[in-house]
Amino acid sequence: MNKPMDKYNPQAIEAKWQAVWEKEQIFRATEQADRDSKFYLLVMFPYPSGRIHMGHVRNYAIGDLIARYQRLRGRNVLHPMGWDAFGMPAENAAAKQGVHPNDWTWRNIDTMRRELKSMGLSYDWGRELATCDPQYAHWEQHLFLRLYQRGLVYRRSALVNWDPVDQTVLANEQVIDGKGWRSGAPIERRELWQWFLRITAYSDELLEGLNQLTGWPDTVRLMQTNWIGRSHGVEFSFAIEGHDERLQVYTTRPDTIMGVTFCSIAAEHPLARKVASRDAGAHEFIRDCQRSGTSEEAMERMEKKGYDTGLKAIHPFTAARVPIFIANFVLMNYGTGAVMAVPAHDQRDFDFARRYGLPIRAVIQPPGEPLRGETMTEAWTGAGVLVHSGPFDGLDHERAKKRVAEALVQQGIGKELVNYRLRDWGISRQRYWGNPIPMIHCPNCGVVPVPEEQLPVALPHDVELTGVGNPLERHPTWKHVCCPGCGAAALRETDTMDTFVESSWYFLRYCCPHLSDAPLDHQQINYWMPVNQYVGGVEHAVMHLLYARFFHKALRDLGEVDCDEPFTRLLTQGMVRKDTYRCPEHGWRYPADVLEQEGQLLCRTCQAVIEVGRNEKMSKSKLNIVDPNDLIAGYGADTARLFMLFAAPPERDLEWNDSGIDGAWRFLNRLWRLVHDIVGRIPPGCVAATAMVGDDSLRHLRGRTHATIDKVSFDMERQQFNTGIAAIMELVSEGQQFLAGRDGAVTPEEASVLRELAESAVVLLNPYAPHITEELWRVLGYDSHLALHRWPQADPVALQRQEMTIVVQVNGKLRARLVVPVDVTQASLEAMAQADSRVQPWIAGKQVRQVVVVPGRLVNLVVG
Repeated sequence: MNKPMDKYNPQAIEAKWQAVWEKEQIFRATEQADRDSKFYLLVMFPYPSGRIHMGHVRNYAIGDLIARYQRLRGRNVLHPMGWDAFGMPAENAAAKQGVHPNDWTWRNIDTMRRELKSMGLSYDWGRELATCDPQYAHWEQHLFLRLYQRGLVYRRSALVNWDPVDQTVLANEQVIDGKGWRSGAPIERRELWQWFLRITAYSDELLEGLNQLTGWPDTVRLMQTNWIGRSHGVEFSFAIEGHDERLQVYTTRPDTIMGVTFCSIAAEHPLARKVASRDAGAHEFIRDCQRSGTSEEAMERMEKKGYDTGLKAIHPFTAARVPIFIANFVLMNYGTGAVMAVPAHDQRDFDFARRYGLPIRAVIQPPGEPLRGETMTEAWTGAGVLVHSGPFDGLDHERAKKRVAEALVQQGIGKELVNYRLRDWGISRQRYWGNPIPMIHCPNCGVVPVPEEQLPVALPHDVELTGVGNPLERHPTWKHVCCPGCGAAALRETDTMDTFVESSWYFLRYCCPHLSDAPLDHQQINYWMPVNQYVGGVEHAVMHLLYARFFHKALRDLGEVDCDEPFTRLLTQGMVRKDTYRCPEHGWRYPADVLEQEGQLLCRTCQAVIEVGRNEKMSKSKLNIVDPNDLIAGYGADTARLFMLFAAPPERDLEWNDSGIDGAWRFLNRLWRLVHDIVGRIPPGCVAATAMVGDDSLRHLRGRTHATIDKVSFDMERQQFNTGIAAIMELVSEGQQFLAGRDGAVTPEEASVLRELAESAVVLLNPYAPHITEELWRVLGYDSHLALHRWPQADPVALQRQEMTIVVQVNGKLRARLVVPVDVTQASLEAMAQADSRVQPWIAGKQVRQVVVVPGRLVNLVVG
């Protein structure tokens, strides 16, 4: 056994234990006979941007805490790490810095791996993978082709979100507030040939499967439910005056059909294009529409504009002539690309009608004052009874939906349909640093897959990276190949896959990362899957998490996996936030550039008053970041981890506080001193207490130890890690207070209770602060690894309360708290309450008219 250090030195301790864990491969995971003991803990893998940030520290500290706790509970834990390594930042860095994306990426991986290891994370580094690795790319291309053979991959011309900065296509989910999720550039609409994964084939299963995911936050399940957006409605057609063709529309509100006062069509609708071919104004309006994104969110936020085509639709029940507008807020890829507009009962239509002076006709009447279109200030979208609706008058709106639908079907112009908001997943990206789509374009054979024996399609190394456009398209030789079918000159597909494809199956590859002759090993997959606990940001609710569920189900149908869902339980952690400081003259400032003077914060350079942004998301551009490496170098990884886990519940945003770091540091030092103090006082060979012993003070102390075990265990299960730390802190304080009144050696009974307290505190804190607790485990005389020990169990006998706290009130106001035996009699309790020195001043010279006792809670003295 090593000689224990006299002073807590985190740098030495952490370097020592990280080296031991790595050398002895303590966290290496292997399949075992008892599958019930397995626990797969996964944290969303990072993009190798170059350095870890405080968000990483929090995310991975939470994951490591759970992994270490489950390992202490005897579970066979798989806790892997890897790198989501393809993507535009590497390509952009190459253009700016003159370094190849491959070199930039692997250099960053080396840096970030070293930084993550400095946190003492219990990863099985032997399973490390990077999605840019040729073997990973190979098997992803293999899976792509199998999905293609199954009909789940196809190519078509489509309206897409074009990022003019990144020069690539984005999925709707990657458009945030009308801007690219990476570049922040306003999105444009373009029509391009694109590859799609047929996620809509799984719409119902993805929706219904959410009911089984009871371990997921309700917010995430609701977000996916809304994104899939199953709706029941009617598809029917309007006749168009003077034309043989009809205008097909889809609506979920057939009950409002009598309120239709115009129709709207998408800019890409065939009818709109026909009008534009002879109307310069329509042509210019459509060009204007193409400068906006294709997502529903973008449509909702934009100013609603339209162009009157001059065409008239004929109402199917009243034969009224209804104007047809090209509208910038109608999506061609949702429903039919045309909608019936009911301004009185749809806010978007209401705003449009007001702008263009169109009639507003109320046909759903809520209780109370009758609605009048000319006096309405907003659309009524709630329930009600039909009015001004001819044969449907008097029906409630739900019954009317069915009756109107039936009438449209009887006319032979309509049918009831289930529709979905979810669209197929466009995966084409016009960039270099991604996994090539393994398809070939032949002038004779059409589009054909790359033969299996020619996989992987590797990226060329000699590319010109300018930061604009697709380097693969410009490459002089790479795209030129022979057709595998007829041998004719052909062209490779130059689009690469959306990086969300890589993250849609990486969790499966972790189960068999070194497999060289197949993408997945069925036996290993079925041992480890599904993931027991997944940890990551809520921002991935409708991108990564939805795509991964779909991809997993598709691979299940290919026979690669057996389970239906990939992630049993999901924890979405909050962000790390910190105040920002902005000078009107010099812009964003570091805290060191700000001084406080007479209650104001001023810029040190120009003395201008600083604008403070409270608890904003950490950002390099706003200078409110904290470098984790500096924090670890100064305080140690255990302090950084402990602060991150203590400052807020994991699902809540964490508000950065420098004093919190100091508090975590001081607590670890208190624990260090307490354990050394106890070890210095107890005799050699002393073992922890296993039963209630000694006087009341010892029974109380042992009760506190086991109450802490019970509390921390409970908090671990419900993932309220911060309150678990608070309980351990209180236990350490109890130990210090007990020893404060005793000098020198302790009695044998005291020694056994104190040893049990020390051991329990060390084991309970181990998932939070693994390095210091491993060292203290050695100080306590153990040669085994604490990481492989067993989680303590609370003794039910010790948990039985010997004392309770009773509140004493005088005329209903709190005056004292008494600690009394749990078996105290009511008479004794009343006497103790009246005799207490804190109560006496409030009852002296007065008559106690009544004593109200609530057993186990309070005594209220009513005096006059």
